[in-house]
Amino acid sequence: MRAFQLHTIGDAPRLTSCEVPTPKFGEIRLKIEACGLNFGDLLMINGSYQERPALPFTLGMEPAGIVDALGPDVTGLTVGDRVAVYHGHSGLAEYGCFPAAHCNLLPDNMSTTVGAGFLVAYGTSHLALAHRARLKAGETLLVLGAAGGIGLTAVEIGKRMGATVIACARGADKLAVCAAAGADHLIDSDAQDLREVVKSLGGADVVYDPVGGDLFKAALRACKPEARIIPLGFASGEVPQIPANILLVKNIEVIGYYWGGYLKFAPDVLHDSLDTLLGWYATGELHPHISHSLPLERAGDALELLRSRKSTGKVVVTV
Repeated sequence: MRAFQLHTIGDAPRLTSCEVPTPKFGEIRLKIEACGLNFGDLLMINGSYQERPALPFTLGMEPAGIVDALGPDVTGLTVGDRVAVYHGHSGLAEYGCFPAAHCNLLPDNMSTTVGAGFLVAYGTSHLALAHRARLKAGETLLVLGAAGGIGLTAVEIGKRMGATVIACARGADKLAVCAAAGADHLIDSDAQDLREVVKSLGGADVVYDPVGGDLFKAALRACKPEARIIPLGFASGEVPQIPANILLVKNIEVIGYYWGGYLKFAPDVLHDSLDTLLGWYATGELHPHISHSLPLERAGDALELLRSRKSTGKVVVTV
């Protein structure tokens, strides 16, 4: 089978021929039809992600496809089921073996291409906003990097939860995507002063930040008293240092959050969140945005779309 593998940290991954895997205890084998890409894939290539699989390994955190074989002691799934999986790696291939417990049945009205770009982006945002930030209807949510893979889902979910959503992104085209996802107010980070605009709108109750850097600093100063800030990543390349005096004066919470960690210490919380989201999709309440879909032989080009920030929403590789 073909697999898009990394052999040396820092080098370009390449399409490799390898053996079709056999499912082990508690695993299913997936005939992969599509795999969503994430910023974490880029971090894995240069060795800076939280998790570092042994080399060589196949990239791709969230595949979707058809269950092809069952390992010993697998219950609840059958051959032929359509599922999406969050596993951290091994998704950019024609086949992969994954824990059955990490599989999520797809609604009948969800294609595997959509399913491949759904779990990480929507799961990250929903658990962050509902479980960690305790976002309430009527509050103001500020989303940084709002046109990106997870940012756009935060806009959509925040609106679904009854918040007033301020979306911050770069340029008119990306802001138009945010508006289509339901944002109430738009900020062009290349042309406007985020702090001044947010303060003119009354301030933020919750800040959702996958960007870091100067935007985090500006958002912190635009928070209301008792605001909650969730740093999810540092796409700007700068991990901000947080001035404790501002937290003290405004009674602000900065909330640590790593979605994938819930698989280890509270998997039921994560799975309940995904069940809610898949239910919302099944009833037509969520509308995933996939800006690019490329075949497996162009997986390198698909990753470059993320690296150069030329995509909006999700990039999906089809197999």
